[in-house]
Parts: sequence; C-alpha cells; structure tokens
Amino acid sequence: MDERLVGSDRVLAVLLELASHPAGISLDEMAKAIDSAKPTVHRALASLRRAGLAGQDGHGHYSLGDEFLRMAFAHYEARPDHLRVQPILERLAVRYGETAHYAVLNGNEIVYRGKVDPSVGAMKLTSTIGGRNPAHATGVGKLLLSLQLPDLESVHRWIGDRTLERRTEHTATTAEELHEALQLVRERGYSVDDQENEPGVNCIALPVYLSSPSIPTGAISISALTYRTPLQQLIDDLPAIRKIIAGQDQDPTT
Repeated sequence: MDERLVGSDRVLAVLLELASHPAGISLDEMAKAIDSAKPTVHRALASLRRAGLAGQDGHGHYSLGDEFLRMAFAHYEARPDHLRVQPILERLAVRYGETAHYAVLNGNEIVYRGKVDPSVGAMKLTSTIGGRNPAHATGVGKLLLSLQLPDLESVHRWIGDRTLERRTEHTATTAEELHEALQLVRERGYSVDDQENEPGVNCIALPVYLSSPSIPTGAISISALTYRTPLQQLIDDLPAIRKIIAGQDQDPTT
C-alpha cells in the first residue's frame, strides 16, 4: 500500500476526530480514539498545525485551527441558499416558537444547511447545521425523496441491500411502507414526521424552490415538541406556513 496514502488517511482521521472535540483533546486521547500510535498521531497533528488547520492550547490539548474555521465559514457563507432561507426560518421560529430547519438531500441522508431556534421560552433541539439524519425517517427527507422515487421499484433500488434504520416505532423500514409514505407526500404536497426520527418530536416540511420553479433546492421544516405543538396544529396552519415560505407574510406574529 502507498505509504503517502496511509499518511493522508491518518491526517484526515485526526482532523475528523478533532471536529468531535470542540473543547480540545489530548494526544493520548486522540491516539486511543483513532487507534493509532502516538508518534504517528503527533506527526499528523504537526502537519495540521503547520497548515493552520489545528491548534494547541497551553494545556497541550488540540482543537480545530482558526484557518480551518475560516475556510469552513467562508464556504458556508458563500452558499446562496442558506442566505436566502434565513429570513424565512427566522419568521417561522418566531411565529410558532419552535425550531425551523432548511435541509437538502445528500444520498441516503438529509443535511441541515440552516437552523433557527426560538429565541426564548422553548426547549431547543440538538440538530446542528451540517448535521445529518436518515432521509427515510425525517419530514424533509421524505418530501425530497417523494420527488425522486415515484414508484415502488425506484424505492427498492434506492434501498438496495441496506436495512433502513428504525429510529422509533413509527419509522418506515420497508420499501412498501416507505413507498406508501411517499405517495401520501405527493398527494398532500407536504410531508410530516410524526415521531418517526425522534420520540416526542414531530415536524411538517414543504419544498423550497430557490433556483428552479419546478425542482426544489431543498425543504423547510418546523420541528416541534409534540406536547407543546401537536402535529395537527401545524397541519391546520399550513396556509400561513406556505405564505411565509413564499415571502407573502412579513408579519410573523399574525
């Protein structure tokens, strides 16, 4: 095996592990976490530090470097979709006192590109920008899948030889169950997550057309705690939600 490839893979493993420790991690902890010898890990960290992608504090703990963060935020801020949906997410979060997300489909998962939590008086969800969830178990994922998987055969192909994860007792885990759910999304024009991804949390999701009138760039959802904002309440308020997403309602309190 090419030693240069092994070295680059090791550096990437260290970089990915650093991302999981915002408060920093010691050399010993890092070596144990990625199951590698300390001298090898130390060389990887030294390479990352020279590039500004890792830093070390006075206690010997390593974390992501300022240059990595600069590049990551510069790339994120350059994405026009996140900038365009941010005001929509803010209005939804204010109106419903719940968390609003913007997500896109990436393979078998959805990736959150935007999130606004309610400012006061509500429990905040643990989802993060850049975080992922299985598409089949989420409202945004099912909405976007419904446009790509029009029949049972295509659902079977999408699943392949995978086993769909059962996140809760409500999660669709067979091709037939998922196909039925996607058919319902197409009929309704919106998608729901009725405690399918996380117990006690539901959501409603609608498509967002930022660059094409016919192909959605992603989906926006309102994720709510079931005891505080029942799913039916969100469904009943769909006309108002659609107006906010379309930019036709500039007053989120009405």
